[in-house]
Amino acid sequence: MREKAQVREVGPRDGIQMVKTILTTEQKLKWVREEAAAGAKYFEATSFVPPKVIAQFADAPDVATGVLDIPGIEAAALVPNLKGAQRAFDIGCAKVNYVLSASEAHNQSNVRRSTDESLQGFRDIMAEHSARGLKGKVVIGAAIATSFGCTIQGHVSEKRVVEIAVELAKAGADEISLADTVGYGNPAQIRRLFTDVTKAVGKIPLAAHFHDTRGLGIANVSAAVEAGVRRFDASLAGLGGCPFAPGATGNIATEDCVFLLEELGFDTGIDIDKLIPLRKEVESWLPGERFFGMVARAGLPKTYRATQQAA
Repeated sequence: MREKAQVREVGPRDGIQMVKTILTTEQKLKWVREEAAAGAKYFEATSFVPPKVIAQFADAPDVATGVLDIPGIEAAALVPNLKGAQRAFDIGCAKVNYVLSASEAHNQSNVRRSTDESLQGFRDIMAEHSARGLKGKVVIGAAIATSFGCTIQGHVSEKRVVEIAVELAKAGADEISLADTVGYGNPAQIRRLFTDVTKAVGKIPLAAHFHDTRGLGIANVSAAVEAGVRRFDASLAGLGGCPFAPGATGNIATEDCVFLLEELGFDTGIDIDKLIPLRKEVESWLPGERFFGMVARAGLPKTYRATQQAA
């Protein structure tokens, strides 16, 4: 039995939040259904933000409700505040992901609050979660954006990232994600910070969210694996980017992330051969957008199946 590694598809949320084309609800649900058929189990399907902020998610209630009918998956909704969490709780989302930024400048740009105010917002969400009796029923994740640097602020203190992670852990987070929102991270940083956060928060699972802005995204996955991380966000065709972070570009490509993890001996449960046709379909929905990823371009090597069997 190979060790499991989770690859969470964030394309229907992070991947499309900056594209020009508004996808239909059915397209978004088809994306999740077809990727689930390829073996993907973990998704970030939508975001509960005001449509005037990101019009792409005006149908968030419909998407969040629709994914509940897709068997065998865990579909999360991203929320920036208590109101968004309440909407997700009302619908019955299996997982709710909260986001705040280690960069004060980015946090103000993204949610118009200080990081400390956003930490209090997370505590409020956990209080609501407890009051509704959702402990053990709805998973709560917390992502620390700009953990490795910020295009607005520049340097982000690693000590501050660890402090935020500790506060999230104290508040009851089921999972903590460190996000390289603008692609500033390098493998040495990744190993160091994930190791430090692991020591600080104990057994709480850590996840990684990398962008490939400067070509280090997949290298950073490898570094995170060395630091003990087994949960990774990725987006089909390398789509994505934060609209409130200047210079932000796409996530690591799901196909490439799965390929690396499988080549390292992990079992992701995802069939890359089935991802490629879906990628082509998603590309057809988004004319004029840029798509990334090397596996889709080069194909799988002849040794790929042998590597999986040997592991």
